[in-house]
Amino acid sequence: MSLDEQTAARNGEISTKLKRGITGPLLFLFILGDVLGAGVYALTGTMAAEVGGALWVPLIVALFLALLTAGSYAELVTKYPRAGGAAVFAQRAFKSPIVSFLVGFSMMAAGVVSAAGLALAFAGDYLAEFVPVPAVVAAPIFLLLVAALNARGIRESMASNVVMTVIELSGLLIIIIAVGLMMGGGGGDVSRIGEFPEGVNPALATLSAAIIAYYSFVGFETSANVIEEVRNPRRVYPRALFGSLIVAGVVYVLVGLASSIAMPAEELADSSAPLLEVFEATGLAVPGWVFSAIALIAVANGALLTMIMASRLAYGMAEQGLLPSVLGRVLPKRRTPWVAILVTTAIAIGLTFIGDLGTLAETVVLLLLFVFLSTNVAVLVLRREHVEREHFRVWTFVPVLGIASCVLLLTQQEPHVWLLGAIAIAVGLVAYAATRFGITTPQPAPAADRVGDE
Repeated sequence: MSLDEQTAARNGEISTKLKRGITGPLLFLFILGDVLGAGVYALTGTMAAEVGGALWVPLIVALFLALLTAGSYAELVTKYPRAGGAAVFAQRAFKSPIVSFLVGFSMMAAGVVSAAGLALAFAGDYLAEFVPVPAVVAAPIFLLLVAALNARGIRESMASNVVMTVIELSGLLIIIIAVGLMMGGGGGDVSRIGEFPEGVNPALATLSAAIIAYYSFVGFETSANVIEEVRNPRRVYPRALFGSLIVAGVVYVLVGLASSIAMPAEELADSSAPLLEVFEATGLAVPGWVFSAIALIAVANGALLTMIMASRLAYGMAEQGLLPSVLGRVLPKRRTPWVAILVTTAIAIGLTFIGDLGTLAETVVLLLLFVFLSTNVAVLVLRREHVEREHFRVWTFVPVLGIASCVLLLTQQEPHVWLLGAIAIAVGLVAYAATRFGITTPQPAPAADRVGDE
């Protein structure tokens, strides 16, 4: 038995083929880095078009909604610490292979779609500040580099995430500080932070913008799919999850306030690189390319963490017999799921040729809302199933409100987004049929996972 396996046994953790290389601080930075991704860097202008200068309002609403579902994840992840996340929870709760498959497939599809959108964001205006490379060339190359780092190992990926998270957080702090200095010099307009566009209903506008803001907070769910690589997950997971979301929320609200103070909402709405516009509006004596570089790192970090999630989810579903077993293959020395990494990367590259960032972002939210709805229901269903291992338990009203929030946000989705989501689900059904044809009986869960779960 290796040293990692001995430590895991002392902590009462399940056995796994994957290497436990993620500590509590690394997990915190993993989630924070995934949440502090391209959303706020690229979509601030889109939110401004909905709510004007009151950018902070939908950000607070989105944080609250995200925390509801995060509570359900904290309970289920510590109760069933297996890679596969929402798909594993659905399988246990609903006992329906097709429901479990579609939940897992929706999660994986959301991750791959998100990575494609982030690749397009990387290959857009921020990259053009340095190299005029066409997006059709830059986006696939970018995803291949992300795949290479992903396959190298979880510890290496986490080390890269630490560096990139610090950089992307510093970029947002620069915005906050720069606007603060601007105000100190008599610039900016604080009155804009409470202004909604003329002729709109503030409540409806906030709800519409909250859907966009929600994309900026999604990413916390990816942590469920690396749980087999986390040391002592029962203790560190809830702390890292809630801590990272709260930190991200505070930073986002401050950035929203700073953006509204620095620039009129209509100017923000017309920009494809809104935070760069805010930075330049402050007049801070720092070259604009510096902030562009930070934005590129933020996007790259989001893509890396998203692809880690998608590949680990594909691996976890293969281990559960929901996808072909070939996706469960790992590199002997690196112990990373190389086949799953290749497949998810290939699909993401294909999506970069047929989508745009805005549409892909909305599609990600739609797919994840179905996943979150399933997870919130699963918490309540699985309350009657007891396990010997200690785990986090959320207040019952939290998943109930989580269910209501998912339904509310689903009612606000646009028809073209529903169409794209339906196409993704149809692809999932075809994949499910093909998988079931090749797998006559689901693979049983490893014996170590069954101990104490009866």
